[in-house]
Amino acid sequence: MSQLSDLPLSPAELVQLNQQLQGLHLPNYGRGSVHTGPARTLQIIQQLGYLQIDAIYVVQRAHHHILHSRLSDYQPDWLAQLQASGQIFEYWSHAAAYLPMADYRFSLFRKAQLQQGKKHWFAADHQQMQLVRHRISQEGPLKASDFVKTEQKKGSWWDWQPAKQALEQLFMQGELMVLRRDKFEKVFDLTERVLPAGVDLRLPDLSEMVSYLINRALDSHGFATAAQISYLRQGLKTAVLQQLRERQAGGELGCFDLQGQQYFYRQQLPALLRAPARVWLLNPFDNLLIQRQRVQHWYAADFQLEVYLPAAKRQIGYYNLAIVYRQQLVGQVDVKADRKQQVLLLQHLVLTRQPPQRLAFGRALVRAFADYAAFNGCQRWQLVKAEPDVRHWLQSLASTDEHHHED
Repeated sequence: MSQLSDLPLSPAELVQLNQQLQGLHLPNYGRGSVHTGPARTLQIIQQLGYLQIDAIYVVQRAHHHILHSRLSDYQPDWLAQLQASGQIFEYWSHAAAYLPMADYRFSLFRKAQLQQGKKHWFAADHQQMQLVRHRISQEGPLKASDFVKTEQKKGSWWDWQPAKQALEQLFMQGELMVLRRDKFEKVFDLTERVLPAGVDLRLPDLSEMVSYLINRALDSHGFATAAQISYLRQGLKTAVLQQLRERQAGGELGCFDLQGQQYFYRQQLPALLRAPARVWLLNPFDNLLIQRQRVQHWYAADFQLEVYLPAAKRQIGYYNLAIVYRQQLVGQVDVKADRKQQVLLLQHLVLTRQPPQRLAFGRALVRAFADYAAFNGCQRWQLVKAEPDVRHWLQSLASTDEHHHED
């Protein structure tokens, strides 16, 4: 058992620290600032450590929403610019993600395992992989749709064509990289034709890989358990825990027991910034929320993405966002962008907590709705259903807020 340190901050301050390191309390620079644009977008990705990619498009896709939550005038093209300039790359973190190019060598750990025969989703078809590799070598960048379909689909999302399976296997093994996205479809090319010059290609050993995971987690969250650090990293939890204890024994890390053995940098906790009185509508794939157990522990709330649940089991709706106000997760809202009518549909709002500053919270909430509607190319938002029924109250606040801005 690790020797415990005194609690470095109160539980509420720890939540605030986590939000701050997740980029929610940093200055949200507006249009025209020298601190915005692709360079600022890269800084955010570097601070988060990864940016999860998701294809669902009932509203703006997750990776764009996560950045918008931290950069008010974020433009989706900035992400494409970073990829085109070789400052970020696509690979697997705990899921498909954009990663800083500076972290490329740590993707080699999984790639080496797959090259040595470890299975990803399906068994490697080496003959098909050779054919796909040859075509890209000769023809240049290609997408899965550039290959002729050879089998009938059976209806499952994972029932990919052989060429698509080969593309993904070559990508996961490191022989191909994603050059860009074309209408969200991956465009693959040979790694040697995509990878910028000077990238560190030294294969990390187990100790280096574990150190990287620990540092990334503590830099972006402030504190974490061994299970959280090794989240969806098969076979690494024991090595993570061993190194955490070694670094604690050496005085670098502290450890406190609060919702599990939490490790933190003993001498490097940053000063807390003043938390803004604003509402964040956070994407279900947001780095702050992606580990359900962590949310349960620190926000005393159960947040689950319901898109993968059968309709009859959904409590909120198909695509539910978390509503965070200060250090609390106060509710959820199911959203859908009616792009034709340019209306953001708030199909089901559930408020599980009413903050003490009810008026300030209400005003912050309607501003968050208006901001998110604009981000989705919608001119207005419409609240369809609410529990409790605060529809008229929020609409009156929205009308007052609009009049105030006009004045």
